[in-house]
Amino acid sequence: MLTRKQLDLLEFIHKRMQADGVPPSFDEMKDALDLRSKSGIHRLITALEERGFIRRLAHRARALEIVKLPDSMANTPEKAASKAFTPKVIQGEKPEAPRPRAAMDLEAVHALELPVMGRIAAGVPIEAIAHASHSVAVPGSMLSGKGAHYALEVKGDSMIEAGINDGDVVVIRETNSVQNGDIVVALVDDAEATLKRYRRQGSMIALEAANSAYETRVLPEERVRVQGRLVGLIRTY
Repeated sequence: MLTRKQLDLLEFIHKRMQADGVPPSFDEMKDALDLRSKSGIHRLITALEERGFIRRLAHRARALEIVKLPDSMANTPEKAASKAFTPKVIQGEKPEAPRPRAAMDLEAVHALELPVMGRIAAGVPIEAIAHASHSVAVPGSMLSGKGAHYALEVKGDSMIEAGINDGDVVVIRETNSVQNGDIVVALVDDAEATLKRYRRQGSMIALEAANSAYETRVLPEERVRVQGRLVGLIRTY
């Protein structure tokens, strides 16, 4: 049996992963459960892990995976009605050499080539994205919606608490229609591109990092243009 707080935390993590594809930060969990410190979140996560409901992922800062849900959540109307896409992380070793097309497995055959539009800053913004440098094969099941998609290589560590590491390749769906909490590609002053969590505050836009070492940037809406929303993540080792 789970306590009320344990159940509340598990439900919050589950909903955020359904909506964003990545778990919430410890600060977000603390605020959602109205706790005074993150130590309470650590205790709740440890309890959920010991009971087999979640698993902490190695080599990914504060990244969590839901293993199972209690019966009280498994058939909730929210879960049944949820159609939100959950970005998938493709993990594996870097191949020593490209495989011949004839040797590709079924998933690779059905993969789509996306342009890699250079690097995107998950830290201090770098120069704006300009031209495709190469392409990457992405499973068709990772793509969402009807819009165009492209890929970017992550540079920096400001999104590590969202499970996005330096060197990862993120898959972006082109759109300027996003919701608070979405992880987006934001173009600042038409000159700097950055990957951050988006929140609108009246006529101001907050670009939030997922790393306590970085401060949130709050800018007038006219200085920020959303270039797309995160829908997938590819990682090689």
